[in-house]
Amino acid sequence: MKRLILCEGSNELTLINILLENNALIFSEDDLIGLTAYHARQIKTNAQVRLALNLYNGNDVTVMRVGDKQTDRLIIPTDFKEKICEVEKYCTLPELEMLLIISENLVKEYEKVKSTVKPKAFAKEHIWCNRKRYDNSSQFYREYYGNDCGKLINAIREYKRIRGSHEKDELYLSDLLK
Repeated sequence: MKRLILCEGSNELTLINILLENNALIFSEDDLIGLTAYHARQIKTNAQVRLALNLYNGNDVTVMRVGDKQTDRLIIPTDFKEKICEVEKYCTLPELEMLLIISENLVKEYEKVKSTVKPKAFAKEHIWCNRKRYDNSSQFYREYYGNDCGKLINAIREYKRIRGSHEKDELYLSDLLK
């Protein structure tokens, strides 16, 4: 089986890449179509994804969608219907900033204001890395977690513990961890 990882945003892609680089997932880059994860929401609109799928000869691809908005349906182009055997959704609701909030031990503080403040706004106000305020960039996530994958893994596991549940067909990033 080969995996095709489609990340909703560049920040999700950065976190998946950090986990891949640190051998923290239940699969390796060798298991991925094109040996990489992609920043893409749909197959049909991403030339890199289409090319990688065309180069792969097997009919055993599992598509793994990573993002906080899982409401749009994945449209599988006709020429790839036989290659793709399964689609899995890995939900990061409410937002990836919750991982930073968890890592900074600010969950209790955030809980006090969560009815009026989104995680992104809270993170911009309270989270710093290398004297730089959180700015919703992939570079910030890379600087924050890149040298400490253990911190990222702990936040992902804690997120699942405190989050409760997603929709019945949605999985957590922690389900991908070794």
